[in-house]
Amino acid sequence: MDRAAFNADGLLPAVIQQWDTGEVLMLGWMDREAMRRTLTEGRVTFWSRSRQEYWRKGDTSGHAQHVMAAALDCDGDTLLVRVEQVGVACHTGTRTCFDGDPLEVVVGRAPA
Repeated sequence: MDRAAFNADGLLPAVIQQWDTGEVLMLGWMDREAMRRTLTEGRVTFWSRSRQEYWRKGDTSGHAQHVMAAALDCDGDTLLVRVEQVGVACHTGTRTCFDGDPLEVVVGRAPA
């Protein structure tokens, strides 16, 4: 945790990924305490920027995230948490928070 580089608000983004498929489920925010709880309690805890309180994924919905692994990125300013997702990850009821609004893109190709 000492390598974690929190932003000016004392937060860092946490990317939540299904541990066995690599599916990206959601992004949440953690302060030092939420990160500590996540790493030591086996369940993902976030800091709610809107409610200004901690929330543990699944406590009210039953859609829990059980921690399987975690790693900081090379700069220490983003946390990747690999989880076993129980139920859906998104508050809208979809499997991931990235299911509902696909964007049109130009597909890039690596040079041959």
